[in-house]
Amino acid sequence: MSTILFELGCEELPPKSLKPLRDALQASVTEQLTAADITFDSIKAFAAPRRLAIQIQGISDKQPDRTEQKRGPAIKAAFDAEGNPTRAAMGFAKGLGIEASELTTINTDKGDYVGFEQTIRGQATTELLPAIFQTALDNLPIAKRMRSGASRNEFVRPVQWAVLMQDNTVIDATIQGHQTSTQTRGHRFHSPDYHNIAHANDYEELLSGLKVVADFDKRQMLIKNQVKALADEVNSDAIVPQDLLDEVTALVDFPIALRASFEARFLQVPQEALISTMQADQKYFCLTDKTGKLQPYFIFITNIESKDPNQIIEGNEKVVRPRLADAEFFFLQDQKQPLFALTESLKNRVFQDKLGTIWEKSERIAKLAAFIATLMQQQGHDINVDETVRAGILSKADLASSLVGEYPELQGIAGTYYARLNDEPEAVAASLEEQYLPKFSGDVLPQTPIGICLALADRLDTLVGIFAIDQAPTGSKDPFSLRRSAIGILRILIEKQLPINLVALVEQAIKGYSDAESSKIAKMGDTFTQVMAFLNSRYRAMYTEQGVSVDTIQAVQAINPHMPLDFDQRIRAVQAFSELSQASMLADSNKRVANILAKSEVSVADTVNETLLSESAEQNLYANVKQAQTVVQPLLEQADYTQVLQTLASLDEPLTQFFDQVMVNSEDAALKNNRLALLKQVRALFLTVADISELQL
Repeated sequence: MSTILFELGCEELPPKSLKPLRDALQASVTEQLTAADITFDSIKAFAAPRRLAIQIQGISDKQPDRTEQKRGPAIKAAFDAEGNPTRAAMGFAKGLGIEASELTTINTDKGDYVGFEQTIRGQATTELLPAIFQTALDNLPIAKRMRSGASRNEFVRPVQWAVLMQDNTVIDATIQGHQTSTQTRGHRFHSPDYHNIAHANDYEELLSGLKVVADFDKRQMLIKNQVKALADEVNSDAIVPQDLLDEVTALVDFPIALRASFEARFLQVPQEALISTMQADQKYFCLTDKTGKLQPYFIFITNIESKDPNQIIEGNEKVVRPRLADAEFFFLQDQKQPLFALTESLKNRVFQDKLGTIWEKSERIAKLAAFIATLMQQQGHDINVDETVRAGILSKADLASSLVGEYPELQGIAGTYYARLNDEPEAVAASLEEQYLPKFSGDVLPQTPIGICLALADRLDTLVGIFAIDQAPTGSKDPFSLRRSAIGILRILIEKQLPINLVALVEQAIKGYSDAESSKIAKMGDTFTQVMAFLNSRYRAMYTEQGVSVDTIQAVQAINPHMPLDFDQRIRAVQAFSELSQASMLADSNKRVANILAKSEVSVADTVNETLLSESAEQNLYANVKQAQTVVQPLLEQADYTQVLQTLASLDEPLTQFFDQVMVNSEDAALKNNRLALLKQVRALFLTVADISELQL
């Protein structure tokens, strides 16, 4: 058992790719070692701006020997009548480099064959490793590779050196065109020369002394701890997005956090704009107070241990000032006219060639949002329809602002700031930002009633319009993010407990286009069907992500509920039903009932003739069905589907006895049809919630 060290030294690697490259390298090497039957105790990957490395401890010195069985021709074809080997047997033996007399007999279910067992000696680990590491490098997820100078070797960045060693000895190889050695390099500025690695176990400690924290995760933890300490000094919280943290970690070998400041006057600018420019352009960590309000500080990570940190701090303050000043300029320019005035330019901005301008979309959103607000009013929600219309008209106004032009990610957010400055009602102002929620899977939902209306109206309008012009998503292509929009619609209606029918919403969205005088959409007939099918198809993606089984989703989809909240309630009821001891038997019985009814050659009656119930088992089932119908009806009116299925679980035993003791397909047509009618009532009871026959229990 020994330790292997591999290191590839490069020019600075792409920071956004460093962590994925590290993980892919370790995964590939691990997979290849396992496939080669080489055992090891542990494997660890390192990643820093100028290196990728793998350290494998407790690795076996060689592959284990293995025995391979080679099977040749059948015994009948291998030997003649006198028992002498035929040409087939001799040819097989010659191919293995042995005499025909060394062949053995292999017994199989299909007959006896000649064969031979040979021992394959395992290769030394050191012989296999160069190819393993080169293959791992070749398979890294690199979008675009480059060649350096006259070299024909390609990699994400020019390679400078390669280390491959077993304990204290070099494993002689050429990797990425570089001869392997025990020579590594330290920090580009603090320790730029080559240094010898005495032993593979010394790697991390040696680099630490050379001002390189090679372990990506350790380096990241150092950054987090330093940032927190500096933030605590000014009683603030640092905004540390994981993507930004990963990128900053990939930019430095030896992280040192410093805190700088900017003029307090910039805090009048929407803090989202300031945060955006400091994070995206400068890779800074911004600070907020305990209420989330931006503070005039930022923390940055330097890769140099400076004797005079103040110079570095002043340099960063000087660099960030013009960027904050730009944001301030755009913000002040936009305030020279009210937000509503910006809507005028939307009349010349195209939403989509066949769907008109952004202004026309705003008008459609306003009408559809007002329709939804009216429905919410009828359900007891406190919402002002006139304010909803106003919010719809202003919903896209900030797209014409200078601030959003410079920072597109501020759409909606900028509108909220400007609406408040213009003394628009708070309900209107808050909704302009909320209309874009949720932005991604698992994101927060709009909180205000008007925000909910805008979020639904915006998505429905886009969904209907894009389907109407035959640009529905295909395969992996979804340029308008319709799948995400559809799930957003479902989530809002379900999680906000809104009992609103999708049919009404889609029809109203279609009406918004058909009523438009300048509508270029000629056909709307199939749009409703296509949009409804698309929305219903999103249930599966949404619920499987929550861990709901596919058969549970199919059981509810089979009865095609049009209200997402109702759909969700049925899903939860079927999940609870699946846990019951009777569930499996009832699911099988429902399948049997469905098959029997499907094969019926006559129309099955809805009512049962009690006088024709001759068998005690069918009389018992009928009595239980009648009782269940009585109990279930008020539960259905309350949408208490869980209790409905709990009640129907009592049909398990009567239904089992019925199938055990009663011949459904009686020769007496009257008895047969009456029994079919009874099964039809059983089936109808379960279908009030879901098609239980779809369950695979």
